[in-house]
Amino acid sequence: MKERVLIANRGEIALRIMEACKNLGLDYVLVYTPADEDSKHVRQSLDSKSNRNKVWRISSYTDPNDILAVADHTKCTAIHPGYGFFSEDFRFARRVTVRNRPLTFIGPKWEVIKDLGDKINTKRVANQLGIPTIPGTDGPIYNEMEAEEIAKQLMADQHERNIKNPSILVKAAAGGGGMGIEEVEQVAEFRRVYRRIQNYAKRQFGDPGVLIEQRIRDFNHLEVQLTCSRHGERVHFGTRNCTIQSTGRQKRLEAAPGFDSCCFPYEFNYTDVLNKIVEYSVKLASHVRYDNVGTWEWIVTRDGQPYLLEVNTRIQVENDVSARISYVNGEQPNLLKEQIRLALGDRMGYNQNDIEFRGASIEFRIIAEDTHRGFSPWMGTINTFSFPQYDWSAVYTHVPSDWPYVIPTDYDPNLALAIVWGATMEEAKERGLRLIKEVVIEGTNANNEPILTNIPYLEANVDRLLTF
Repeated sequence: MKERVLIANRGEIALRIMEACKNLGLDYVLVYTPADEDSKHVRQSLDSKSNRNKVWRISSYTDPNDILAVADHTKCTAIHPGYGFFSEDFRFARRVTVRNRPLTFIGPKWEVIKDLGDKINTKRVANQLGIPTIPGTDGPIYNEMEAEEIAKQLMADQHERNIKNPSILVKAAAGGGGMGIEEVEQVAEFRRVYRRIQNYAKRQFGDPGVLIEQRIRDFNHLEVQLTCSRHGERVHFGTRNCTIQSTGRQKRLEAAPGFDSCCFPYEFNYTDVLNKIVEYSVKLASHVRYDNVGTWEWIVTRDGQPYLLEVNTRIQVENDVSARISYVNGEQPNLLKEQIRLALGDRMGYNQNDIEFRGASIEFRIIAEDTHRGFSPWMGTINTFSFPQYDWSAVYTHVPSDWPYVIPTDYDPNLALAIVWGATMEEAKERGLRLIKEVVIEGTNANNEPILTNIPYLEANVDRLLTF
């Protein structure tokens, strides 16, 4: 029976999954909400008689009953969650695979999503394997005296290493999204802050457990791209650097590889550090028997010390940054295609020795936002959207070029991903600046004010790539 994939997402990632399915010879079904009726992939499908039965309206991308009802009605055999929404929800992944009419979840097995989605558990397992994590607790602390002793030791360690402005973070163990976190710069302040966070945690989350860890200030944010199969095969597609982010820790510029000597005079052997974080990432993946695409997130300090942050058990927005510097038997891979076919049970068909890394690549996230006002979203109607086409670039967008597009207020105002690659990082930078300068985006809001995008911000920050 031919596989049919339900694409449970929106925007550019939905388009890219559609193309991946077509390239693999797979059938697919789209879902969309009323806010996305003007999105390119939805409009094209609704306007096409042959594709009209492939697109179905739902109330929300986070309503599992709606999504599974469409999957059953259209006889889908698999579901692709994209990124965001249900992509790292182990309960959803478990539900679709154990129901009376099971579907293949295109991602890792739900048990792995559950284990690695818990940052505390990930840190604990990493510590057991000798993988470096940010100094601090790997589980909740409930006793004030024990917590203070840990705080004193963390501060003493920083003083011994001559770290400027040493401090620690006190976090609600059950929190997330930046909630319930305070910084302590003097041990004398610790008990007062600990009590405040513990009370907050108990009130907000029903769990007074507190985590304590060293505050890392001067670092780069790196990622390792892994691809694994259900047959125990594991390869990596190198490293990325995603240090340039908005005030809300949302990535804006990404580059591969993770470090490059043309960008900064590193105080450490950056090749050794990149090799080490790849080695650690593969070690953890092997230990948990990871079986699909995933990203291991790291921070690396100015002196070259790496610390594992977390594991993203899904395809990431910036997956193509890695693909554009990778060659499998001479061809750049499509990691979405790899993700789908491996989830459906295929063998990898290649090993690490078949992968060659060449050159450099950069991704620009083009967003309708006011970067001078805390990256606040801009809402309005886009009337003109065009970009150049080169054989060294790719632009992924759901914004139509031949009809007006009202940016939905329901979602982040992401407009496009522009990716460039070159023989060197310098060439990739030059090409990236050339490309985004030629992008044309015109539109107005309800007050007839012209559109604001982050393109000037992207241009201004290219030279900061891969630097401390």
